[in-house]
Amino acid sequence: MKKILIIEDEMHIAELERDYLEVNGYSSNIARTGEEGMKLAKENAYDLIILDLMLPGVDGFDICRQLRGFLDIPILMVTARKEDIDKIRGFYRGADDYVQKPFNPSELIARVKAHMSRYERLVGKNRDPNEIRIKGLHIDLDSRRFYVNGEEKELRAKEFDLLVLFASNPDRVFTKEELFERIWGIDSLGDITTVTVHVRKLREKAEEDPSNPKYIQTIWGVGYRLKK
Repeated sequence: MKKILIIEDEMHIAELERDYLEVNGYSSNIARTGEEGMKLAKENAYDLIILDLMLPGVDGFDICRQLRGFLDIPILMVTARKEDIDKIRGFYRGADDYVQKPFNPSELIARVKAHMSRYERLVGKNRDPNEIRIKGLHIDLDSRRFYVNGEEKELRAKEFDLLVLFASNPDRVFTKEELFERIWGIDSLGDITTVTVHVRKLREKAEEDPSNPKYIQTIWGVGYRLKK
């Protein structure tokens, strides 16, 4: 089921959007502030975002710009403003389309479907086989560069190899023995505890809170996995 994030501070509008989306087969989460929306966008894999322009605190323009730092999914901006300059600003910040309040819910759903379909066609046609993207993680295999929410992180050779193995097999659990054999080689000199050390260092660079990882998780008594 496709998943959509609604960032809207007017609850009656957010619930109307959610209800129409669910009737049409989409699941959704609601965030009432830009900050909450950013947090959800980093923690979950969404297929599209519906973003209100007039939010308390940080407005929709800035949230859109920040989202574009680590997401390439469609963003539909909802606004009560009619000025063309606002639409132009939104497009420059990375919005894909505008829906003007008050809107017809059927029109909103039609736009959601159209943008999602277009995005799927483009991604299927243009997906770069030398890149891996999982939520806020971006791995460039050619240049061996790694980014977290758009910010580059320096990895040592084995840390990068370990990350690529995890990211190429999301949700698969690897034992320490498997990881040691795959990354260091079965005949390599060294101790299997080096796996634990490298996982810890990788978490320090990939996770916002290494002590409570959302990506590289420990499966007690078994090993590790990268949660998609």
